[in-house]
Amino acid sequence: MEHITLLLAIVVVTALVFDFTNGFHDTANAMATTISTGAMKPKTAVAMSAVLNLIGAFLSVEVAKTISGGIVNEDGIRTEVIFAALVGAILWNLLTWLVGLPSSSSHALFGGLIGAAVMSAGWSSINGGTVVTKVLLPAIAAPLVAGIAAMLATRLTYRINRNVTDPNQQKSTAKGYRAGQIASAGLVSLAHGTNDAQKTMGIITLALVTSGVLAPGSNPPMWVIVSAGIAIALGTYLGGWRIIRTMGKGLTDLQPPQGFAAQTSAATVILASSHLGFSLSTTQSCSGAVMGAGLGRKGGVVRWSTATRMFVAWGLTLPAAGLVGAGAEFLTKQGPWGIAVTAVILVGGSFAIWLASRREPVDHTNVNDTEAATADEPQGVVTTAMAAVAPPPTAGAVSELSTTIPAPAGAPDDTPRPAATV
Repeated sequence: MEHITLLLAIVVVTALVFDFTNGFHDTANAMATTISTGAMKPKTAVAMSAVLNLIGAFLSVEVAKTISGGIVNEDGIRTEVIFAALVGAILWNLLTWLVGLPSSSSHALFGGLIGAAVMSAGWSSINGGTVVTKVLLPAIAAPLVAGIAAMLATRLTYRINRNVTDPNQQKSTAKGYRAGQIASAGLVSLAHGTNDAQKTMGIITLALVTSGVLAPGSNPPMWVIVSAGIAIALGTYLGGWRIIRTMGKGLTDLQPPQGFAAQTSAATVILASSHLGFSLSTTQSCSGAVMGAGLGRKGGVVRWSTATRMFVAWGLTLPAAGLVGAGAEFLTKQGPWGIAVTAVILVGGSFAIWLASRREPVDHTNVNDTEAATADEPQGVVTTAMAAVAPPPTAGAVSELSTTIPAPAGAPDDTPRPAATV
């Protein structure tokens, strides 16, 4: 009994560590566009996001119930399985954070849980219908819906303001969009807390059920809700600056109207999915909205090499986290020494990734460094052609450039020509 209690405590702490990594990994979802357009200062933005993530954690438990009693069959699942699942999710989160890719923390958790459950009890332990309807289908639909909505909203925004030519009106419009960005960023943060904090609540609740502390089908206790909300808020305040740089500057160049359209579209999709109990990826929803906003502005571009690397990370998240979770479960099945080895691998791997991140640190002082964000982006034909075309000089510039060009030297018998004035 003592061993089970100690293991349960380890699982709860590990789940809160995952929640913390989820917070700083997904801060970019809410604040990347607000920071990149200058609507808010970086530290102020992450502080606001942290508070709203904490509030959002108390708004619903539908997603938590999906995870605690929907994806895997509770019967026959041991507490060690959940620990192994969290190991896979945390290591994948940290690895993608290191390279600045906005992968899905949600799918990392699902992949780790599925891989560990299959290693422990076989494929019969997985509720395939729930995985398809509430995980895989939302993973495909959410970024598409958010992207299309953001693209249409961006085009509508620019069409409405196309006749605004007065400088004072333009300044007022810009201020309005910045205020709208702040409000929509707050809505995304609230939605993120509502959806993602619940995933950790669901995992802890599942651990409590498997250890016999709670009855199957129980809602998360209040202490679970509070601790999960605090953990994700602290992680959010820390700021996942590497991923904020990728989403804010690496995918596309956003103006305040685009940022407002992207965040509003993403928040709508996330809140609707949370209400329905769909455990979708907030990262994929926000990334899709950012790309849609980039395509919605005339002359806007999406850096497809960065987007391609992001798509690859999305596709690898479930299987990669699943393999790590399965390997961790293979070790934990060996007994206490296997659990200890798994814990050492988790701590050692996390520390190694942190050390690697110190070689090229990214923080609030250099998060908007455009050159670093687009260093791996090859210059395409269209971009090169646009850069080669210089805009015509203004009237004032023409008068300043007026000069006299002497006539070219001719043959000795040529008639002298007057100098040409431009």
